[in-house]
Amino acid sequence: MDPPPSLTYLLGAVIVPPSSLILLGLLGLGLRRRWPALGAALTGCSLLALLLLSLPLTGAVLMSRLEPPPLRDTAAIAQAQARAIVILGGGIAQGAPEWGGDTVNGFTLPRVRYGAWLARRTQLPVLITGAAPRRGHAGEAALMRGLLENEFGVAVRWFDDRARTTAGNAREAAALLQAAGVHRIVLVTSAFHMPRAQRVFERAGLQVLAAPTAYFGWNDEPFAWTDLVPSGDALRISYIALREMAAGLMYRVVDRQ
Repeated sequence: MDPPPSLTYLLGAVIVPPSSLILLGLLGLGLRRRWPALGAALTGCSLLALLLLSLPLTGAVLMSRLEPPPLRDTAAIAQAQARAIVILGGGIAQGAPEWGGDTVNGFTLPRVRYGAWLARRTQLPVLITGAAPRRGHAGEAALMRGLLENEFGVAVRWFDDRARTTAGNAREAAALLQAAGVHRIVLVTSAFHMPRAQRVFERAGLQVLAAPTAYFGWNDEPFAWTDLVPSGDALRISYIALREMAAGLMYRVVDRQ
């Protein structure tokens, strides 16, 4: 039997927009007969908030509050005396028809690619950690290892597929690395995910050099009028940013297993 959804997932699905704004709009519609002014206000606020979150400018601003600067030079890795590269999984694409089954998703692929690029340039050993396998599906770490070894030509020294959360990934990875005498790492994950991931890996006892990738908000381009044109993709980016902010808040309050 598959484990129940994590609290972070439930939080993102119900509380974080757009779900919460849709529910607010429906509540407003339901109240319009008895309290017309209140109902109209709630519905109007929900529609306005959805509009704002659908703007590319909003998504970029929200992401910019999460995403740290990139690792500009691999020389920083030698200066930090890092002894291993840790690549975090970001999910799988189930039943991909062109691959004949599960594969890594759009969050995991850039992480693996960047981790492989760093590994080839630094010759550091690699640890991969991802969510535990679900019934009938391969785990993230197994898919990541296949991708690294078969397509990027990078060997995997340490492998963890037992944890279900970022905090769990950190604890399991720290146990493997510290047993091998490794205490300084290069951490590879999506830029928006890096602040939360770095905190929990440091809490687990590792010294972390951040190597973020797959930026959504980091952009040196000047403002363009298209930044004010609503789009579904911009709403998705805003949702990812808000969900990560909510998860980061939870991680500050509760040390999740």
